[in-house]
Amino acid sequence: MTTDATGTGRSAAWRVVLGLGVVSLAADMVYEGARSVTGPLLALLGVPMVVAGLVTGLGEAAALVLRLPFGARADRVGRYWPTTLAGYGLTAVGVPLLAVTPLLGAGGAAVACALLLLERVGKAVRSPSKSVLLARAAEDVGLGRGFGVHKAMDQLGAFVGPLLVAGVLAATGSLSPSLAVLAVPGAVAMLLLVAVRRLAPDDPPPTTVDPRVGTPAGRGAWLRPARELPRPFWSFAAAAAAVGAGLTTFAVISYHLVDEGLLDAALVPVVYAGAMLAAAVGALVVGAVHDRFGPRVVLAVPVLAAAVPPLAFGATLPAVLVGVVLWGLAGGLLDSTVKARVAELVPAGRRATAYGWFAAVQGVAAVVGGGLAGALAADAPVALTVVVALLQVVAVVFMRRSQQAVPGRS
Repeated sequence: MTTDATGTGRSAAWRVVLGLGVVSLAADMVYEGARSVTGPLLALLGVPMVVAGLVTGLGEAAALVLRLPFGARADRVGRYWPTTLAGYGLTAVGVPLLAVTPLLGAGGAAVACALLLLERVGKAVRSPSKSVLLARAAEDVGLGRGFGVHKAMDQLGAFVGPLLVAGVLAATGSLSPSLAVLAVPGAVAMLLLVAVRRLAPDDPPPTTVDPRVGTPAGRGAWLRPARELPRPFWSFAAAAAAVGAGLTTFAVISYHLVDEGLLDAALVPVVYAGAMLAAAVGALVVGAVHDRFGPRVVLAVPVLAAAVPPLAFGATLPAVLVGVVLWGLAGGLLDSTVKARVAELVPAGRRATAYGWFAAVQGVAAVVGGGLAGALAADAPVALTVVVALLQVVAVVFMRRSQQAVPGRS
């Protein structure tokens, strides 16, 4: 977004950033509300912990890897808004349907797994296009600050949603109505998105030539990333993948909480809400710090990730709660600051493609991380701690390499 394109400059940019933030707030109430009880839900349906880890890891992989074709297509056709609307629609419809799974008997587990994957597909459909729309607006207010504010609002929804689920669960004693109520914020998110669409500029014409390398960017361009995306981007993507492989899904952590008798299932969403609040605060602070001091701030993420396993899979509730807060903080920083960094590393006309490839690399790591945590958390927590620590050392090496490769950055 530029002043010439909108006629209103920074104020118009902030309206779009905040508008998209409100949409994310409502949508996060939906899918984060559901994710706060995914572990207890899968346990209720008889899904083993290792399968829960693999399914949720596969879901994260779908949400990330599938951004590759959807991001490339968005750059090719230049229709970012319709793709964003479609992706949010899948989430708004799919998540509340989880309410029926405890009523389906033996088939409930399979249906729940399918719906969890559908929700993650919706995330994949919308994320590259939404990130482009947000980056376009945030350029006028500071990329780190814009993404940080958006992430904070996003995490506010992730805080309120689990509390909503916890309240209904406490009142009814059943997971079904707790999930069904999420249809309300889902409908609100879709109405708000249509309203925000009217505030933003029209989608620009699709980019047909990459301004940096001068090669056509038509069909199949997403299969030729090495010629379109700079080397520092790939170093940074490798670093984020190493971090992501070490950050287990909350489903595995919450499974541990319930399975070990450390916490009643009705209180699990409250714990998740606390993690999301930590993520929101961290995103706000680090977004501003990023704009002031540069990309070295992302080096804090591997440190946080390395501290999660020995705490989150501990034997006492206080240790687990500290681990959950650090998990939320690391995830919030990973999802906000790194997006600003990607926008700095690639040409504007290739951002959706870059976000797609970046997410695809993270997706492979998510499958590894989900299976790793599910297999080791219960029986070999020390081994899990060591493996995650080694992954974070790798992440730091690649982060430093990506920063040193960009002139003027440190």
